[in-house]
Amino acid sequence: NGSSRPGIVHRIDKQTSGLLVIAKNNLAHSNLGVQFNNHTIKRTYQCLIWGVLRPLKGRIETLITRNKKNRQLMSVSEVSGKKAVTNYDTIKVFNVKNVPKISLVKCNLETGRTHQIRVHIKYKGSSILGDKKYGKKNLKFRKINNSFFEILSKLDGQLLHAQTLEFTHPTKRKWMKFSSKLPNDFKKLLDLLN
Repeated sequence: NGSSRPGIVHRIDKQTSGLLVIAKNNLAHSNLGVQFNNHTIKRTYQCLIWGVLRPLKGRIETLITRNKKNRQLMSVSEVSGKKAVTNYDTIKVFNVKNVPKISLVKCNLETGRTHQIRVHIKYKGSSILGDKKYGKKNLKFRKINNSFFEILSKLDGQLLHAQTLEFTHPTKRKWMKFSSKLPNDFKKLLDLLN
């Protein structure tokens, strides 16, 4: 699909970790592209967010369009844009002394819009830890756990991880499932919260 991005079937946000599928040839690329368009590919993400989503488990269905003020950002719209569906489930809420309330959330995408999970989490009134575009700008804490603050201030991007990817293999016609371990900074923060 062009010489500048050979085999790239889909993308994940910049500074989001995890899995990507890359096609070896045009036939595989076309087949995988159709699966993405038909929303038959299953994708699971994990993220650490500020606070707690209510309800703890749910479905977010909105239209997503370019932000009117900043064309680099996306936002939820009542009137225009593309349909976006995120199913989420809160795995755990952390209540740790001198650390703001944080939740570990699993998201399953039905659609794959630009910045979809980040926009939907913001729409629900929260943001992903380390998200400089959709997150809180100036974090101020009265009392903060030093180890937590140290990891948080060294984050290079949002704690959003494309953990699993499932699809029908383009030539073998077999259902495949791939999974990816959490990156070090994500794991380090999770271990600290646990």
